[in-house]
Amino acid sequence: MTTAVLAPLAQTRPANGGAPARRAVVRWAWRLFRREWRQQFLILALITVSVAATIVGSAVATNNPPPKNAGFGTAQDTVSFTTYNTHTTSVIASLEHRFGHVELIENQTESIPGSINTYQVRAQDAHGPFSGPMLSLVSGRFPSGADQAAVTSGVASAFHLSVGATWRVGGVERHVVGIVENPQSLLDEFALVAPGQVKSPTAVTALFDAPGVSLHSIGNNVQTPASVAQSNPFNPETISLAALVLGMLLIALVSIGGFTVLAQRRLRSIGMLESTGATDRHVRLVISANGTVVGVVGAILGFVLGLVAWLAYRPSLEQSSHHVIGVLALSWTVVIAAMVLAVVAAYFAASRPARAMTKVPIVQALSGRPAPPRQIHRSAVPGIVFLVAAFLLLGYSGGTNHGNGSSGSPELVFGIVLLVPGLILLAPFFLSLAARLGRRAPIAPRLALRDLARYRARSGSALAAISLGVLVAVIVMLAAASRYGNVFDYAGPNLASDQLALHVAGTNGPQSGQQPTSTPASPTELAAGASSIARALGAQLTPLETPNAGLNGTNLGRQWNGAVYVATPQLLRAFGITPSEIDPNADVLSSRPGLSGVSGLVLNYGSGDKFGPPQSSQSCTAATGCLAHPVVQDIGALPTGTSAPNTVITEHAMRQFHITAATTDWLVQGTQPFTASQISSAELAASTTQLSVESKNDQPSSSAVVGWATIFGIVIALGVLGMSVGLVRSETASDLRTLAATGASSNTRRTLTAVTAGALGFLGALLGVVGGYVGMIGWLRTNSLNGGVAALGNVPVGDLLLLLLGMPAFAAMVGWLFAGREPAAIAHQAIE
Repeated sequence: MTTAVLAPLAQTRPANGGAPARRAVVRWAWRLFRREWRQQFLILALITVSVAATIVGSAVATNNPPPKNAGFGTAQDTVSFTTYNTHTTSVIASLEHRFGHVELIENQTESIPGSINTYQVRAQDAHGPFSGPMLSLVSGRFPSGADQAAVTSGVASAFHLSVGATWRVGGVERHVVGIVENPQSLLDEFALVAPGQVKSPTAVTALFDAPGVSLHSIGNNVQTPASVAQSNPFNPETISLAALVLGMLLIALVSIGGFTVLAQRRLRSIGMLESTGATDRHVRLVISANGTVVGVVGAILGFVLGLVAWLAYRPSLEQSSHHVIGVLALSWTVVIAAMVLAVVAAYFAASRPARAMTKVPIVQALSGRPAPPRQIHRSAVPGIVFLVAAFLLLGYSGGTNHGNGSSGSPELVFGIVLLVPGLILLAPFFLSLAARLGRRAPIAPRLALRDLARYRARSGSALAAISLGVLVAVIVMLAAASRYGNVFDYAGPNLASDQLALHVAGTNGPQSGQQPTSTPASPTELAAGASSIARALGAQLTPLETPNAGLNGTNLGRQWNGAVYVATPQLLRAFGITPSEIDPNADVLSSRPGLSGVSGLVLNYGSGDKFGPPQSSQSCTAATGCLAHPVVQDIGALPTGTSAPNTVITEHAMRQFHITAATTDWLVQGTQPFTASQISSAELAASTTQLSVESKNDQPSSSAVVGWATIFGIVIALGVLGMSVGLVRSETASDLRTLAATGASSNTRRTLTAVTAGALGFLGALLGVVGGYVGMIGWLRTNSLNGGVAALGNVPVGDLLLLLLGMPAFAAMVGWLFAGREPAAIAHQAIE
């Protein structure tokens, strides 16, 4: 009876165990994860850190630019006017007739005495229907009467104001009733007054809603948040998603090796599972489920870590991005995608070794000896094809970027994306090439290079991951070199931290071409005021003479910018330059690197317009007050700031071309960096002498950008190297035990690890540099604005050598130091 009942049940049970068997296998995978979490710690840590970094990075990228509605409040449309006249009134009346209520914001620009900075006297309704998000009350209250004002903290600091003080602004004496700010732009310095209290506005903004109406049908100068966002082809969220995909690909490449080694360690357990009737599908499920568990745990831990890091960093980001950021102002699309892709990346990384394990015979698996790696010929052709395609796409994007007006951003993104599979496909070929080149090397290096080629499942993915990290660093380095390397369009910090520039009030230096907004004091009074400021600071004062001449020209797609002063004896002495160092025939001295070797530079003097469009060297004659190809001498002792006297005309040229000059600026050189209180004191003193003070800005230098990019590439490469070398050497642990048993010294073991680390580091750096150059040359060859391929002439060779040679050498040294320990078990392999 019992047999008769059980027989049908046995017939209906699937041969592979069905769902109960799968659940048992998954539970076993979970137990293995809990038992062997230490062996999986590196992969888990990589996923956790990558997800956390993606969450924080995407939040920074999406919140660093101003909010999408910055300047709009809650309105959907805005139109700006530079004057407030009858035409402006009629346009606003027309907008009110068509779309209903229109809110006006009137601004009048005023100068801060003693500083080159300005502020706005702003008439705005604090409770307006659209501009609410553009105003926030810090303390006090909003102004309501004609004699009241509320100021931002910057204006309050500049004029030493507080709530309850009396302040004369715009010709009217007003009572300060509050401290306010613009949450969408903390750099926005203004004095808020009641609507209608700005009598002569220099700018008027009208906010209104015109849903479903095209901008062209409304009129000129109309914008929407969408139109402003379209002006930037690189959406921060898109960039974050692209970086996320790259980061998850990096995780997958490194995790493949980790899961492969874990599968090899569990080979006997897998053999035992197969011997009890488990199918290939069950074996694959064990390893894939383990990868999924690692991915889920890493994603959750990464989210928690990223959220904590974001909450800690948010106040600093508000200060650096200059606008208020919400506590949970995360890019949730990127957050969800990061967590999902982390699980997917771990699953697919585990799937590859899962398929490999099913091909190992049961008897061989029970013996614990993995199958020898198959020798697969890998051609370099597919990788080269991807690199060529990336080269062509990037070249097309560079041409459209400045040719027909389109941005070329899709081609740029796809070109960069194609670089990634190109490097991945080239990695195995580089490993095979290294093994062939090492055939005549001593035994230890030869074994290390041979193992890299044999175990490509680990070393190939590790090499691709290293090259991707280096690729990002190299692209940033070359892009910075092309931008900062143009000596005509000079970029970087304006001054050193121990320098101040003094200008006539109302101007920003001679390079601006501005005229003083008011009648300046006499030259004697200005010079006396400058001397007084320098004495109070205990600093050296150097007058800067501005000639009625200037430099013009176009080079590498950009025009000359920056001030030109006179190389007076006092200026040269201030920087330790002796007359014997100057070429008697030199017309111009400059600290701009490479200026003496560029073409297209002309010197306009006399009747030439130094601020006008550049004259071509063909039409440059003495009759037009122009000198083609002036003699330029490089003088490194001159300051390098963009507002400092980095380029000066020699007295020889002044005499020869009868150039005159006048002192309108002064350089204050201190013995140590100026403090904020010293700068404030200088601005206060300058306000009484019709001078303005310019101090160091926060513009990064090229060396800072390149340096951080180099550090990023080295840190990524070393992190991947540390994990990958451990995985490769652990897989060859049996060979290492055999070597130790046959009498191999610790020196041999050290050499094996050192060569493994050094070879992976060098090949990864070489592959990353090649990919970076392919991408940047492809883009710059058609991008005239950035100077074309010639812009790469200023490549930071030292930083490239640090990546190519320094990083592999450091990895080899670390591998040598930490690889001398003898294996714990030599005679036998542990039984699980």
